[in-house]
Amino acid sequence: MVENTGEIRKRNVAYKLRIGDILKGVPMMNEGKFLFLELGDRKVVRVNLLANCVDKFVQEGEKSFASLTVDDASGQLKLKVFGEDIDRVKNIMQGETLQIIGNMREWNGEIYMIPEIVKKVDARWLLVRKLEIQNARKDLVVDEKGDNSLKNQILDKIKEKESDGGIDRDVLVMDVEASPEAIEGEVKKLLEEGLVYEPRPGRLRYLG
Repeated sequence: MVENTGEIRKRNVAYKLRIGDILKGVPMMNEGKFLFLELGDRKVVRVNLLANCVDKFVQEGEKSFASLTVDDASGQLKLKVFGEDIDRVKNIMQGETLQIIGNMREWNGEIYMIPEIVKKVDARWLLVRKLEIQNARKDLVVDEKGDNSLKNQILDKIKEKESDGGIDRDVLVMDVEASPEAIEGEVKKLLEEGLVYEPRPGRLRYLG
């Protein structure tokens, strides 16, 4: 019965966060042991995130170990699993979109996650999650960029995709670290200034 109580105690709230916000958290330690990430007024231990797998490493044998590097356009985070738990990530392939729930850890200055659940999901959920988190963003401590910086970021993204025939607005919203409303506002200004144009609805190209 004691073990069950301890297990329940460990079930902290799994906060829905973006990786960029996680990496801004301050690790709080006690005698070298990780306690939680301090993020605004939150004490974050468990996280629920959506991200793409961009790298994978698996070492099997006596000291089984695996790591995934995941990216959600706001930053990158490593997932680390040990022993029999590597089965949780064995079938994950690079490029797949994942929903991950796990506990945060810190070692030698690196913030990483030990995942409890790793599930493949549709890539469109990344945009849904960004919008969902944006609505609750007032609870987080986040550095806001000035309009000029945001404008330059958007222009750079559009220019980068010019050889591909432009960039979709939904992709732009995912790739730029700002609220969807702020991005749309800057895009409208760029269209009015004649720096970009829409060859078809939802598609942006650089006019320059």
